[in-house]
Amino acid sequence: METRRRSMVKAVVWNAIGLMMMSLVGFIATGSMAVGGKLAMMNTAIGLCAYVVYERVWASIRWGRHV
Repeated sequence: METRRRSMVKAVVWNAIGLMMMSLVGFIATGSMAVGGKLAMMNTAIGLCAYVVYERVWASIRWGRHV
Protein backbone atom coordinates (compact mmCIF):
# COMPACT_ATOMS: atom_id res chain seq x y z
CA MET A 1 0.00 0.00 0.00
CA GLU A 2 1.31 3.47 -0.73
CA THR A 3 1.54 6.25 1.81
CA ARG A 4 -0.96 9.07 2.10
CA ARG A 5 1.79 11.52 1.19
CA ARG A 6 2.53 9.68 -2.07
CA SER A 7 -1.18 9.57 -2.93
CA MET A 8 -1.45 13.31 -2.26
CA VAL A 9 1.61 14.21 -4.36
CA LYS A 10 0.30 12.10 -7.25
CA ALA A 11 -3.08 13.78 -6.99
CA VAL A 12 -1.62 17.30 -6.90
CA VAL A 13 0.66 16.70 -9.91
CA TRP A 14 -2.15 15.09 -11.89
CA ASN A 15 -4.50 17.94 -11.06
CA ALA A 16 -1.91 20.58 -11.99
CA ILE A 17 -1.75 19.02 -15.44
CA GLY A 18 -5.55 18.92 -15.55
CA LEU A 19 -5.75 22.57 -14.45
CA MET A 20 -3.57 23.65 -17.35
CA MET A 21 -5.57 21.62 -19.84
CA MET A 22 -8.95 22.76 -18.50
CA SER A 23 -7.83 26.40 -18.52
CA LEU A 24 -6.97 26.06 -22.19
CA VAL A 25 -10.25 24.31 -22.98
CA GLY A 26 -12.20 26.89 -20.96
CA PHE A 27 -10.47 29.73 -22.78
CA ILE A 28 -11.16 28.18 -26.17
CA ALA A 29 -14.81 27.52 -25.26
CA THR A 30 -15.56 30.91 -23.72
CA GLY A 31 -12.99 33.26 -25.21
CA SER A 32 -12.28 34.52 -21.69
CA MET A 33 -9.24 33.51 -19.69
CA ALA A 34 -10.99 34.62 -16.46
CA VAL A 35 -14.08 32.45 -17.04
CA GLY A 36 -12.00 29.57 -18.36
CA GLY A 37 -9.73 29.80 -15.32
CA LYS A 38 -12.65 29.80 -12.88
CA LEU A 39 -14.14 26.73 -14.55
CA ALA A 40 -10.75 25.02 -14.44
CA MET A 41 -10.27 25.84 -10.74
CA MET A 42 -13.68 24.40 -9.81
CA ASN A 43 -12.98 21.29 -11.86
CA THR A 44 -9.55 20.88 -10.27
CA ALA A 45 -10.84 21.24 -6.70
CA ILE A 46 -13.55 18.65 -7.28
CA GLY A 47 -11.20 16.35 -9.17
CA LEU A 48 -8.48 16.52 -6.53
CA CYS A 49 -10.85 15.50 -3.74
CA ALA A 50 -12.38 12.72 -5.81
CA TYR A 51 -8.97 11.39 -6.89
CA VAL A 52 -7.57 11.22 -3.35
CA VAL A 53 -10.62 9.32 -2.11
CA TYR A 54 -10.51 7.02 -5.17
CA GLU A 55 -6.80 6.23 -4.66
CA ARG A 56 -7.22 5.54 -0.95
CA VAL A 57 -10.19 3.25 -1.54
CA TRP A 58 -8.29 1.24 -4.16
CA ALA A 59 -5.20 1.10 -1.94
CA SER A 60 -7.27 -0.72 0.68
CA ILE A 61 -8.75 -3.29 -1.74
CA ARG A 62 -6.82 -6.55 -1.94
CA TRP A 63 -8.55 -7.86 -5.06
CA GLY A 64 -6.22 -8.38 -8.01
CA ARG A 65 -3.01 -8.08 -6.02
CA HIS A 66 -0.30 -10.68 -5.87
CA VAL A 67 1.37 -10.64 -2.50
